[in-house]
Amino acid sequence: MSKIRKAAKPTVELRPSRIRRDPVPVAEAAGEKKLRWESDERDIWIALIGIVAFALAIDIIIVAISTYWN
Repeated sequence: MSKIRKAAKPTVELRPSRIRRDPVPVAEAAGEKKLRWESDERDIWIALIGIVAFALAIDIIIVAISTYWN
């Protein structure tokens, strides 16, 4: 049978991981203004404006190219 090997160096005490800590209670986070709720309606409007702006840019490019070739 083989002998149990002893470690040459002592083990290092690791600090606790931030991921495994308990989460901050909601009441405490709300008091510190860490929580912020953004409406889904606002996100929809921003996305819609972005799509319309992109479509307008593509349209302007197509009109400019067709005007240049004629």
